[in-house]
Amino acid sequence: MDRRLLLVHAHPDDECIATGATMAKYAADGAHVTLVTCTLGEEGEVLLPELSHLAADQEDALGAHRQQELSAAMAELGITDSRLLGGPGRFRDSGMMGTASNDRPDCFWRADLLAAAVELVPVIREVRPQVVVTYDDFGGYGHPDHIQAHRVAHYAMDLAASPTFRTDLGPAWEVTKVYWTAFPRSIIVAGIEAMKAQGIEDDFTAMDPNDLPFACDDDLVTTSIDASPFLQNKMAALRAHGTQVSVDGGFFALADNVGSQAFGIEYFRLARGTVVQDPGARHENDLFAGIVG
Repeated sequence: MDRRLLLVHAHPDDECIATGATMAKYAADGAHVTLVTCTLGEEGEVLLPELSHLAADQEDALGAHRQQELSAAMAELGITDSRLLGGPGRFRDSGMMGTASNDRPDCFWRADLLAAAVELVPVIREVRPQVVVTYDDFGGYGHPDHIQAHRVAHYAMDLAASPTFRTDLGPAWEVTKVYWTAFPRSIIVAGIEAMKAQGIEDDFTAMDPNDLPFACDDDLVTTSIDASPFLQNKMAALRAHGTQVSVDGGFFALADNVGSQAFGIEYFRLARGTVVQDPGARHENDLFAGIVG
């Protein structure tokens, strides 16, 4: 079977955090993996002092730099098909919920849903993915661009499947399975406890285990992809996003303290399609399970 996987993420680096190992695994296994990133992440906080001048409140040149970081990260994951929704700069990063950048008319959060979805329809019809991965309707943790990416991905899939919608954008295609990314609560809590046991104290370990906005209740997780052999690829890709990610502490310290269970195994919720898992297995273990031909 010619396996084709499409992932729709909001900003550069989001793809590595939630799905990097899975992307590397399927690419190495011969699947066609396509990444669509909806914004350039122009509003991101710059962690590297020497590049602080790129920030939105200074030169406002971070987007172009993050595009380079994204290309470097994709090289680490072995991904050759990476696209920006509508082209570079078509939709601007909206920033965190409630900030002034949410009100910019060019930000992704304010984009007309149909206009944004129409940019994704031809990609779906060209790539013809059996599987699409994006966020849940809360965007994982409430970021406006993640929520909008969810909306755009789902609307675009419905439009792409309609034989009468914009036939100039290619022949209709219906996606078989849709997954939402998930971080199981039990894995995150285990990581916090492991880090505390080692005397690590930071903003992450100080979080209330009962109030983790990005955690998914374990009973909602349907699918786990063991991509442990590609954990180092994922971490290298995260390091490529140097303006945004420091893998030496905070949430990313889970990789050192819980290891592959936290970052080499990636978790998903099936939103469309049928779960196909082995008898007695806790989770489905292949995004393409049950897809034939």
